[in-house]
Amino acid sequence: MSQALALPTTRDEEWRYADGDWLASADPVELAHWHEHEVAPGEIERGFAVAEPGEGSKVDRLRVHVGAGGRYEHFVINAGGLYVRCELDVVLDEGAHFELGGVILGGGEARAEIVTRVVHAPASSSSQVVRAVQWGRSTGNFLGRIEIPRDSQGVDAAQNFKAILLEAGATANAKPELEIYADDVKAAHGAAIGALDETAAFYMASRGIGPDAARKLLVRAFIADAFAAVALEELREDLLEQALHYLEGAAL
Repeated sequence: MSQALALPTTRDEEWRYADGDWLASADPVELAHWHEHEVAPGEIERGFAVAEPGEGSKVDRLRVHVGAGGRYEHFVINAGGLYVRCELDVVLDEGAHFELGGVILGGGEARAEIVTRVVHAPASSSSQVVRAVQWGRSTGNFLGRIEIPRDSQGVDAAQNFKAILLEAGATANAKPELEIYADDVKAAHGAAIGALDETAAFYMASRGIGPDAARKLLVRAFIADAFAAVALEELREDLLEQALHYLEGAAL
């Protein structure tokens, strides 16, 4: 069976920023496997994908179908391996909502990415917020695709990606896609990649906060954006602390 499955390569658009060497040696059967999840109409469910310290390279692929009026929230901390990819394929029925909060963190030669595809039915909505912090020669990627078919009026869809590069050798890539055939929709995307705001750090230092502490506070606030939609404060803080754990050794 594995002989009949073709491995993707970086020539494939949805894998363009992936680790080509890892793909070439991957198991085609495992790579083609998707986890499937159903959210019943009107139900609210939440999922998490949190990397384990020292975890090796891996690809997680999840398909989610959200029934009419349902809501699915997914929060991701993508870090910890030489190549880590989290891929989400979401289909929303009428009036359903999808919420994504993702953090990508990496140093050394690590490469991590979050890849999404969201297909909207009428009156459905989605919000995707992804934050990346890279240092060393690492790479953080976000590829987000929103599809709004012709009969899907009243859709509200948004995605926002921002990356901070702490060192000159680090890289971040963003590839937002909006495929819209309906007229009555709200759809937006934004992407920004740059260095840490040294002006803000200097301002904080002028108010008595040391430079190192100021930089750490700025990065903490930056990452926290991805978890702002978590309703429970305790859970929100726990996710943030888990993410910050991966910043040990970063050039802060």
